[in-house]
Amino acid sequence: MSQRIYFYCRVSTTEQTTANQIQAFIGKGYKVDNDFIIEETVSGSVCAMERKGFKAMVEHKLMKGDTLVVLKLDRLGRDNIDVQQTIKLLMAKGITINCLDLPHNDLSSSEGQLMLKMFLAFAEFERDRIRERTIEGQARARVEGKIIGRPAKASTKKIAELRSSGLSIAKTAEKLNVSQATVKRLTAEAKKQGIL
Repeated sequence: MSQRIYFYCRVSTTEQTTANQIQAFIGKGYKVDNDFIIEETVSGSVCAMERKGFKAMVEHKLMKGDTLVVLKLDRLGRDNIDVQQTIKLLMAKGITINCLDLPHNDLSSSEGQLMLKMFLAFAEFERDRIRERTIEGQARARVEGKIIGRPAKASTKKIAELRSSGLSIAKTAEKLNVSQATVKRLTAEAKKQGIL
């Protein structure tokens, strides 16, 4: 089983440097090998597995028994939910995760597991709040008369206009980028409404 130690460093802009992060690893007693440092410049708003360097490290370098060291928890994801998913993914692969800004660096230890359970509770709370805000926003939009969801490509009125101009069902479907079945259904509805 592999027992290598990888160090992941991320900065948000090209003006920033990862030197401080590497120095922090050394300051904590790690023997840092340049071949095992993964550095990238990418915004913290990008999900961990959407970061090119991080994804390549997880998919092609880290093996069971390896340790991944990060300076801060935000290096493992965009938000609490993403961090949680990243930690689960790494632990499922048998990777030990050490995060230097936590009271208990090793997230695989019993103390680390306790912290993970707390993070999971916060992530669940965050998901619930996002869901609640979405529902509240949709309700408010409906009250204001706004249509929720993707706008329809075709309406009975639009179908009636195109069909009245002489377009066939196939040509109408092609023009609106919808199926012929949709055109037939809306044509029937237009006839019922008396607009065709």
